[in-house]
Amino acid sequence: MHDMISWFEAGAATHVGKVRDGNEDNYLVQAHSGLWAVADGMGGHLSGEIASGIVVEELRAVGTPASAAELLESCEEHLVAANGRLRELSRERDGIIGSTVVVLLVYDRHYACVWSGDSRIYRVRAGAIEQVTVDHTEVQELIAAGSLTAEEARTWPRRNVITHAVGVADDPEIEMVHGGLMPGYTFVLCSDGLTAHVTDDEILAAVIDAEPQEACDALVALTLKRGAVDNVTVLVVRYDLTAPAAADTGVWE
Repeated sequence: MHDMISWFEAGAATHVGKVRDGNEDNYLVQAHSGLWAVADGMGGHLSGEIASGIVVEELRAVGTPASAAELLESCEEHLVAANGRLRELSRERDGIIGSTVVVLLVYDRHYACVWSGDSRIYRVRAGAIEQVTVDHTEVQELIAAGSLTAEEARTWPRRNVITHAVGVADDPEIEMVHGGLMPGYTFVLCSDGLTAHVTDDEILAAVIDAEPQEACDALVALTLKRGAVDNVTVLVVRYDLTAPAAADTGVWE
């Protein structure tokens, strides 16, 4: 049953920031599908806005699923379709046009996080925050290899170079993790315009005792206070504290 979606509350906020002329971020809140997403376009000269818009447009076509597996399959199919459209646009404009994306999928008492690029999903519960996604960036690969510390990465010259995104290769490189929902789980989806200025602990502090929309507004306001050199987008999705719990049972397979 997909009526579990009534146990969720969400907020969303986006801002162009203080430096850029246009907002190349797009987001989607589509509770009836059990789908929330943030896309951050790349390409410049309005192409980034078009790229993230195409990704969100495709995801908007995901309907109300009959199963978790159907929801995941539909999400992946539409990301592949977005990738094809962006590849064609890149050929027409003779340049790479792509978009990062993070997607939170929910069915029954289970969640899945799907992503490509350096936009992120965090999970907050019991006073702790965890980054669920792993950045698809050169700097993250260096950290994983032990060649760079997390502190050094914050000022690394190529820290914004991404290795995966929708539209940059003929076959999109998409990663997925999943699990069972627990009461009070709160998911934070964001573009890198947030994490360039706000730490994980500050995200936790903003989210833990606030309603989802209040948390989104506070995080965008904090980003703007610190200069907002990029577009910033934040979604906060909370599973009710009184909602049922579940262990992961492989429903996405």
